[in-house]
Amino acid sequence: MNSAPALLTATDEEVLVQRLLARDEQALRLLHDRYAKNILAVLMRLVRDEALAQDILQEGLLKVWLSIESYAPERGRLFTWMVRVCCNQAIDALRSPRYRFHSRNKPLETGGVSQAMAPATFNPDHIGLRELTLKLKPRQREVIDLLYFGGCTQVETAEELGIPLATVKTRARAALNMLAQLTKEQAKAGD
Repeated sequence: MNSAPALLTATDEEVLVQRLLARDEQALRLLHDRYAKNILAVLMRLVRDEALAQDILQEGLLKVWLSIESYAPERGRLFTWMVRVCCNQAIDALRSPRYRFHSRNKPLETGGVSQAMAPATFNPDHIGLRELTLKLKPRQREVIDLLYFGGCTQVETAEELGIPLATVKTRARAALNMLAQLTKEQAKAGD
């Protein structure tokens, strides 16, 4: 037996639209119950990120609620119009500078940098790492000091410094890139 809710008949759809126009919140719940799963599947194909798709779905359904008077039944089914509204919301999200920033700046855990603690025998001073960190910007250095020399996690570093976790990740990534560049320059100078 199929557990997906059946799409509404044309008559049921007309009644639903009338209830939405009357700002009936139960109608909004019904709309969500009937269509959210199917719209989410479409959004997932567009954005390929479940959390982002969920956010877009919620924003899209809010837009449907706020602009239901622009729905024209003679131009197509309610579901088709809602999918178009939500897909437009997804396209806007994908084009936004915020999305571009977050898609380029992956969390350090998945960006190829290990968060594992260094062995007890590891001493960064042996390779001159402490000296290199002195060349970093002060805000980057304080993050690196806590993460790599203080043994703090990213969350603990954010709490310690009173800054958002995303800021910790951004500063750590910038610092690691700078340290890589400084290490390359140091290696070239040593040749």
